[in-house]
Amino acid sequence: MFLEFYIWGGWFVTLGSYLAANLHATGAQSALAYSTQSWGAIVAPVFAGLIADRYVNAERLLGVVHLIGSVILHRLAGAAQFSGFYPLLFGYMVLYMPTLGLVNAIAFRQMADPARHFSGIRVWGTLGWIVAGLMISFAFAWDSPAELASGSLRNTFDMCAIVSFVMGCYSFTLPATPPARREGRVSAREILNLDALRLLRLPNFLMFFLASILICIPLAFYYQNANQFLTEIHVQNATGKQTLGQVSEVGFMLILPFCLHRLGVKVTLLVGMAAWALRYALFSLGNAQNLVWMLLVGIALHGVCYDFFFVSGQIFTDAKAGVHHKGAAQGLITMATYGVGMLIGFSVAGIVADAHVHAGIHDWYIIWLYPAAFAALVFGMFALLFKNERLTHVLGR
Repeated sequence: MFLEFYIWGGWFVTLGSYLAANLHATGAQSALAYSTQSWGAIVAPVFAGLIADRYVNAERLLGVVHLIGSVILHRLAGAAQFSGFYPLLFGYMVLYMPTLGLVNAIAFRQMADPARHFSGIRVWGTLGWIVAGLMISFAFAWDSPAELASGSLRNTFDMCAIVSFVMGCYSFTLPATPPARREGRVSAREILNLDALRLLRLPNFLMFFLASILICIPLAFYYQNANQFLTEIHVQNATGKQTLGQVSEVGFMLILPFCLHRLGVKVTLLVGMAAWALRYALFSLGNAQNLVWMLLVGIALHGVCYDFFFVSGQIFTDAKAGVHHKGAAQGLITMATYGVGMLIGFSVAGIVADAHVHAGIHDWYIIWLYPAAFAALVFGMFALLFKNERLTHVLGR
């Protein structure tokens, strides 16, 4: 888990800054680059359904993919133009995104009680993401103005290529995790998670499904623009400070069960949505001098944004899915959020950024108002149309 998320966090957070400084990419080109994550998320269930679930041990497939990934990451570091960079990145993310499911599958298969033990393993992924950001900012200072101007962020891809090679080799030492099902023909209905669509007949789940897609549109603004925003306004050690979001993610995870039980699903989800609107308002108003605290609070709100909406949403989905469709339901929500929602969001973020740049300088005050207003609209829609459910009711206890 540590290596898996170190690889992702080691280049993904600073990608926007890298594209602007090294490849002189436009907002639309940055949107294309970030949307490779969404295409990877859309392909991931097909990848898992066709290969990992039926033909190849998960740990072997994980090893092969990361070894190939290390080569692609190294080539990304050497790409001189966006036209050569984008196809490599697209290929890498189509390979990488399915590995998120593979590491989970390996972990779950080796645990007697996943509900009790998985969080203790998964937290190492968050720590990997944090360490990657701290290394970039404080150990190497690749995101400092001087190093950024010299093209040092290119080193993040080589750093992650080395870690990916280590991960690839290490994967072959993991416990054997053979395919769960070797018999029977695989159907398109199964691969595309179509069985989970029946959940959309439930009014509350339909409302949650639509809100999940819509709230990922402002979420894409954060992933695509936050690091570039912080470095452009000269926030020191921007990438390291962004790890506050992952630190808060760990902290708020501890109080999430209490909130679900005491507040119910609706209020918990609404708190997560409200946090998105608040963080973007803080980004719009803050600066790198006397109001830098607004930026730090906005970053730290990531724990509320992610845990209270996405994690509680996964719990809600699992409870609604029933025994036979849990995997399909989670796959459907993943495709809706990281796939469709963020694919739209990255495109919108690129358009907004290009519309508010003058002489190479972004009007970040206006840019951040767009996702703040949109998140507030989604909040209002959800508050009106989603009926509250206590967790005990959702779980049928």
